[in-house]
Amino acid sequence: MAELAVPDGSWTFNGEILRIVPGSGKDVHELRRTLGEVVVPRDAVAGLTFEPARKGGHLRLRLRKGADPLADVVAGTLGPPADPYRLAVPKARTGAAEYFADEVRDTLEIYQPPTGPCEDYLLPGPDVPISATAGDGTAIFDGERVRLEWTGFAGSEKEKAGPQEYPLSELTGVEWKPQSGMGYGTLRFRIKGEGPAQSPQKDLRCVSWGIQRFGGATALVAAAVLARLPREVPELPPAPAPGDDAHDAVLRRLAELGELHRAGVLTDEEFASAKQAMIRRLHET
Repeated sequence: MAELAVPDGSWTFNGEILRIVPGSGKDVHELRRTLGEVVVPRDAVAGLTFEPARKGGHLRLRLRKGADPLADVVAGTLGPPADPYRLAVPKARTGAAEYFADEVRDTLEIYQPPTGPCEDYLLPGPDVPISATAGDGTAIFDGERVRLEWTGFAGSEKEKAGPQEYPLSELTGVEWKPQSGMGYGTLRFRIKGEGPAQSPQKDLRCVSWGIQRFGGATALVAAAVLARLPREVPELPPAPAPGDDAHDAVLRRLAELGELHRAGVLTDEEFASAKQAMIRRLHET
């Protein structure tokens, strides 16, 4: 099993699931703290890379389209420190992070999981009930209906209209985007028969914010709603069967593990555990 624990959180991978646990420090973003532990099945993973930087770098997990409602609703716009699928790695742990990324990539090469869009979500999305406050409102979702309550920052139109409720059966979609430049960040719900789009400050189906980059945990409310809306079923390409290439990949990885052990990157215990895992995979192929 591959494991990496740093102040930003811990990631573990046993060949079948990738378990992500956020750190407990005050620098961990509200969204990640609210979401908590995430269990990612191997078939949901599109790739994992280590991105080096001057003071260390990031592990970055990419998920297949349609595998996770949170990844789908933010569409790549959720950057650090809010993104639960990025792990900040200090400089002293970059070697272990590179090994972790290699371990996941080699496993994907061996098992060849599907790469196209997922027919069903492989991650369930945030638990309900869930709520988040940002800017001019609070969005609350109990699994059956969305309720929007306005804060003291709401414009006169929203204040006059009062709280809004939308049953899940009346929703046709949900949109989320972060604050950028002079624009507002928004969490907007699309409903059946809705009229022309209005500015975020006037739209009774929209919570907006102009200061918080990622709007607290609003993306989690969006993901919880998206996970429970009907979705179209995409066509999936057939998954290639593992063959001689997978066998060769295991052998190459065993050789690399030996080099990492000799270089002092892996301890004796880490090397023995990783070696046994790769040998088991060799027998499976």
